[in-house]
Amino acid sequence: MDWQELEAFRILAQELHFGRTAERLHLSRGRVSQLIKTLEHRIGAPLFDRTSRRVSLTPIGRRLFADLEPHHLGIVASLARATDAARGIGGTLVVGFSSPLAGEAILRIADAFRTDHPDCEVVVCEVQLSDRYGPLRAGDLDLALIEFPVDEPDLVSGPAIFFDQRVLAVSAGHRLADRDAVSVEDLKGETSITIAGLPQYFLDAFIPSPSDGTRPIEAATSWQELLTLVAADRGVAVCAAQGADYYARPTITYLPFTDTAPVAYGLVWRGSGETAMVRAFTQTAVATSKTVR
Repeated sequence: MDWQELEAFRILAQELHFGRTAERLHLSRGRVSQLIKTLEHRIGAPLFDRTSRRVSLTPIGRRLFADLEPHHLGIVASLARATDAARGIGGTLVVGFSSPLAGEAILRIADAFRTDHPDCEVVVCEVQLSDRYGPLRAGDLDLALIEFPVDEPDLVSGPAIFFDQRVLAVSAGHRLADRDAVSVEDLKGETSITIAGLPQYFLDAFIPSPSDGTRPIEAATSWQELLTLVAADRGVAVCAAQGADYYARPTITYLPFTDTAPVAYGLVWRGSGETAMVRAFTQTAVATSKTVR
């Protein structure tokens, strides 16, 4: 079996786009297409359905990707561990964060990490909610501290580092604004505003459904747009309690939920990018998590 064929299949299964796959592999689109056709001939069945508008995995392709990915990640991780053992822990680690509280947590963790590993440099940058996984997959980040859940086959979720209470943001003139707290049932009849690009499984876990099962959702392009829509009474927003601290507005009221679990935040990294530095940083994060609310 040609390793390049398997790598082309794996990347195309992630991207579902021949152009982006070719860019990641530094090959021509024609070469990627040739590798996929050779692999399909070797297996004896199509692995992708191709049209002029979209590329999708066939059932056999989905099964092959699911079967191969753990082995691929294991091989890459083994090579990374061997390289780390030879070189020791050192170099630059790029860590992303998705919220102000996560950013503060990363700074605390990075300070402790540098104390234990003085040969390591930690670079911190923001992760946009509309593209939570893109920088990780592109290799621009080594780790990200973001909201859970994360259910992506090529990404690994570490332990939760801290939790933040779930609240409901409403306009100052909203029918619920005078309450001290709200329940999930108060979402009946309300439109929930969220950030565009978040996966459906995340929305299902993050935004609770009232007993009638209705949950109209409207997407905003950014956090500031979301707050503006809430202030204009276009809908409400389920968010973490840190919003009241970092994004206070006289036109918005934040109400705690009485019946929802807190939001968990944890570290995420590429399965193929697990290095000694990544493991050491994660260990430091767990050890210092008690200093973060």
